Amino acid sequence: MNNVSKKIFLVIASAALVFAAGCSKKPKRPDPSQTLGQSAGNAALNPSDVQTPTDLASTGLDNRNDGFDPTTGQNRTALQPVYFDYDRSSIKQAERAKLLAAKDYLEKNPDVRLLVEGHCDWHGTAEYNLGLGDRRANEAKKFLLSLGVPADKIETLSKGSLEAVKNADDKASANDRRDDLVVVKAGAAGAAVPAAGQPAAAGQPAPAPAKTR
Repeated sequence: MNNVSKKIFLVIASAALVFAAGCSKKPKRPDPSQTLGQSAGNAALNPSDVQTPTDLASTGLDNRNDGFDPTTGQNRTALQPVYFDYDRSSIKQAERAKLLAAKDYLEKNPDVRLLVEGHCDWHGTAEYNLGLGDRRANEAKKFLLSLGVPADKIETLSKGSLEAVKNADDKASANDRRDDLVVVKAGAAGAAVPAAGQPAAAGQPAPAPAKTR
């Protein structure tokens, strides 16, 4: 073997030895005491040291899902509306179960009261509809009183046709002829109660006995 061949052979052999030595080295595992579970000063992280809020009110999450409006203190979805026939204020047999459900709700939640809002469709004058809404709200109140609900747990308010869909079709008008059963938290502002024959709440016209269609 000539000198050139020997040199090439030696270079290849040296490279192979270096490569083999590098592959044989295994990575060194870190000592568990040096991992992330340790804080400064080698003190172990204790889950009990992590401060968590114990008062949900401080997080603003306590009332996020209870259905109550934080501004008004009212819940308009807990109870179903009571619907009426055209130009009628009597409680239909099919709707009485909703008032029974309202009674049960009040019994299970003694810290709330009920606001009954009477509504009408767009037919008739604003004055007449305000009176009709008042009669509808008070019919529901009388039914609840007959079930044993305390009078101080019930308020009534007539909205008349203030929220009715104007020139609505029969289906939309039927939805407007209703009592909304609004749950009110203790301490929330009460509703003005415009009774028929008495001055209405601010911004509402006084009810009139004249009937129009």
